[in-house]
Amino acid sequence: MRDADRVIIFDTTLRDGEQSPGASMNLGQKLQVARALRDLGVDVIEAGFAAASPGDLEAIQAVSREVEGPSIASLARCTRGDIDAAWKGLQDAPRRRCHVFLATSPIHRDFKLKLAKDEIIRRAVDGVKLARERFDDVEFSTEDAARTELEFLAEVVERVIEAGAGTVNIPDTVGYALPTTYADTLRYLKQHVRGIDGVVMSVHCHNDLGLAVANSLAGVMAGARQVECTINGIGERAGNASLEEVVMAFRTRQDVLGVRTGVKTERLYPTSRLVSQVTGLHVQRNKAIVGQNAFAHEAGIHQHGMLTHRETYEIMRPEEVGFTKSQLVLGKHSGRHALKERLVALGYSLDDAAVDKVFQDFKVLADKKKDIYDSDIEALVVHGQMLAQGGRAWELEALSTTSGTGTLPVASIALRSRGGEQRREAATGDGPVDAVYRAIEKITGIPVKLRDYQIVSVSTGEDAQGEVSIEVEHASGVYRGRALSTDIVEGSARAFLDVVNRIALKTPATDEARREEMGTV
Repeated sequence: MRDADRVIIFDTTLRDGEQSPGASMNLGQKLQVARALRDLGVDVIEAGFAAASPGDLEAIQAVSREVEGPSIASLARCTRGDIDAAWKGLQDAPRRRCHVFLATSPIHRDFKLKLAKDEIIRRAVDGVKLARERFDDVEFSTEDAARTELEFLAEVVERVIEAGAGTVNIPDTVGYALPTTYADTLRYLKQHVRGIDGVVMSVHCHNDLGLAVANSLAGVMAGARQVECTINGIGERAGNASLEEVVMAFRTRQDVLGVRTGVKTERLYPTSRLVSQVTGLHVQRNKAIVGQNAFAHEAGIHQHGMLTHRETYEIMRPEEVGFTKSQLVLGKHSGRHALKERLVALGYSLDDAAVDKVFQDFKVLADKKKDIYDSDIEALVVHGQMLAQGGRAWELEALSTTSGTGTLPVASIALRSRGGEQRREAATGDGPVDAVYRAIEKITGIPVKLRDYQIVSVSTGEDAQGEVSIEVEHASGVYRGRALSTDIVEGSARAFLDVVNRIALKTPATDEARREEMGTV
């Protein structure tokens, strides 16, 4: 195919995706996701917003040093300080991009920026020129382009191209556009902007009306050759265009779209699951491409059609996106070699130390349940990687609970601190899980408000592992945690410890400092 048929996949999971409330990742988790994106085959990884926080800068630096292949990008406003921060974050990257932006719509100009049109143009041009002093690859985004006057939008785009931008992004920042109006905007720019055929036109669509993917595809059909998207469609408010949906639309409907990407589609499901585990954001069962029901058929007429010919009710093969048929593959007598072969078959490339850790966890699980499914193995890998990367201030040593009809639920907990000290506490609650959480709060001194609590079965059978997912509110923010166990009370305790550890490693260690932070002194 001609290069003109190649669409660049710009992944912003680590930047826009991480802006989902409660979805913040630590440094280890960001590196974990960045490596998965590299293995997936994305072209550009937007690793963060360097000027936003020291944590973002550190993450961009780490990804730049350790992840080779894709271009690594940092977002920046049109200011020298932001662009200098982007350079500091990206200077070690073999391939790097500075992504500068400025809002252009009337509502942003009048109420957020309080700037006239000529000042918007001046700042946009100056921002691109500043970026070009350090970067060969500069992208410019006209924030809220979908609500910007077409003539003014065209003028801004033309001027930033003249200033040296190699990619111009036309974002639907608030998910306002319809596919027809969005495509009309891009066609207008193609017709009225001098020099636009010499740069890459990009689309970045939000999902407030559920149209992010549809708008992105419309943009490509109108001439865009870069799509900005996230794994599982996570992001601000209702999220971004879903990478897996965009990529599989290109692959499945190439007869109409006529474009291709460099994405290894068989890595879509493993990457989706990793991002879900790391962020704590569940993938809905009926989510297109990577949802649990995406290739499930229950209706009798559908099952009959599938048995007769697969394409009667499936337009994609599950294997194309990384699904494998769940099998009873291993048991308590299976060895390390068999486990390693199964890990490879599931798409995981682990070093010997990581395989040894998974094997240890596998043996513990095998003593608790008879049959171990592929989904059990995947859960062990992902949760093990999260624990290894996340850091822990407290570890669970022992747990016992008592509850029943007419009995006051009681929990006794023993935790070991990072310094080696063991502490024990007991507490009562409305139920065993509530009692466990109260006991942990007593030991750690970290008070939180539980906002959401869910349990889902990882595999099948009475001895299936349960994955506990919780969301808590703390003075320092909203946190999500997950844990895995065949015992839901133990899983609940470990999920609660997951968020407590995240808070403890982020906030002051003393009880007095915590009270001051909560405003209770």
